[in-house]
Amino acid sequence: MSSQTNDIDKQSKALVPSLQLLRVAQRSRQAVAALNFYNADTLLAHVRAANALDASIILQTTESTIDYLGLELIVAMANAAAELMHKPTALHLDHGGCYELVARCIDAGYTSVMFDGSKLPFSENCDQTRRVVELAHARGVSVEGELGHVAHNDDTQTEDISRFYTTAEDAARFVRATAVDSLAVAIGTAHGFYKGDVRLDFKRLDQIKAAVGETVLVLHGGSGVPHELLRQAIDHGISKINFGTELKNGFTRAVKASLLSNDDIDLRRTFAPAIAAVQDISFSKIQVCSRSS
Repeated sequence: MSSQTNDIDKQSKALVPSLQLLRVAQRSRQAVAALNFYNADTLLAHVRAANALDASIILQTTESTIDYLGLELIVAMANAAAELMHKPTALHLDHGGCYELVARCIDAGYTSVMFDGSKLPFSENCDQTRRVVELAHARGVSVEGELGHVAHNDDTQTEDISRFYTTAEDAARFVRATAVDSLAVAIGTAHGFYKGDVRLDFKRLDQIKAAVGETVLVLHGGSGVPHELLRQAIDHGISKINFGTELKNGFTRAVKASLLSNDDIDLRRTFAPAIAAVQDISFSKIQVCSRSS
């Protein structure tokens, strides 16, 4: 993925707005892997994977992780990671649910934010997202919006989720009304573990891409999607793919195995296999996004 960062200042070790990375990926017909981190161990795994591939990534946290670690520690950790990385990285708020949280993240030092108004009525989603854009752009921070609803996989999900998919007409109206830098679209992915085959609506994605022009398109729910489908999504215009569930699963399973295998109480040795497991997953996702073998 090194071609993605040719026109970005390689000397800078500061966190950068995500749009800088996404524009380069977009021009290269690649994508940027957006990797959730939950603690120092998962963050370290992402840094090692990105450096092994000489790639840019987007580090991101949800509100739950903010509640767990606190904004100050998250930003300090991300800045330290940026210092260690070979290529630029951004710190992104994933699924920000309200203006107040977005504002707190911007004040704390996030360089990219998402306002998720996908469950709101269309007009309210536009109004709230536009308000976030005005705040963020004044501070040089990139903004992602969401239109349509990316479902959650659970045992009770029996309805046809295609009625929640993004339409090209709505996407064009939303982008014009909000001036977002990137747009998360619903075309068949879901959060959590998939039950059954994954089916992505590439015809719909083509229509959305044509309707929104240069606005960056984002795919949520990347965990568990076959790599060939992810590459096809990139071919059809996706420039950012989010990964979270597989990372948590890999880390937790490795910790459980480590604890069951011995009575060692040294956390550094206990967590070492978990860091390695997440690093392997991150490496594979970055490879997919960069379209390298």
